[in-house]
Formats: sequence, C-alpha cells, structure tokens
Amino acid sequence: MGWQELENGDLLKAAESGGFAVFITCDQSLRYQQNLTERRIGIVELTKNNWPSIKPYVTQIAQAVDSCVEGAYLTVECAYLYRPRKR
Repeated sequence: MGWQELENGDLLKAAESGGFAVFITCDQSLRYQQNLTERRIGIVELTKNNWPSIKPYVTQIAQAVDSCVEGAYLTVECAYLYRPRKR
C-alpha cells in the first residue's frame, strides 16, 4: 500500500481512509500516544510481536477481529510460551 513510511496517527488515518475496519498492532503504547476518540476504525492490540508467541493465539485474534467494532480497542494477551530447546 506504500504506507511503510507512515507512523502513528498518519497510519491510522490512512487505514481509515483506505476503508479498513480493524487495525492490528503490537504497539502497546498506541492507546497512550494517540487520541483514539472519534476513530472510525477498531484496534486490536497484541501483547507480543513475534510469530512463535502469537501463533498459538490465532483463534483468539480472529475472534477479536470479528467482534471489533468502530472505535473499539481490544487487547489479545499472547503469553510467552516456554519451549525447551532440542539438544
């Protein structure tokens, strides 16, 4: 979409203007850095930002996206899963 240089509020505005209904982020500071009142987009925050930690929660993430409405801010807790390394 050519949005790689957009940050914070500009990225949210572009997503809203682009017709997106939900914005998924791992930025846990977003709600404190941006004025989210009157946003026309729902936001789903993931508490981890790496695939091994997120993968077990794909079902919960999909449910959050499906239930997210305009102006909502939902958090999906993606707990760290300890997996011993193979030797």
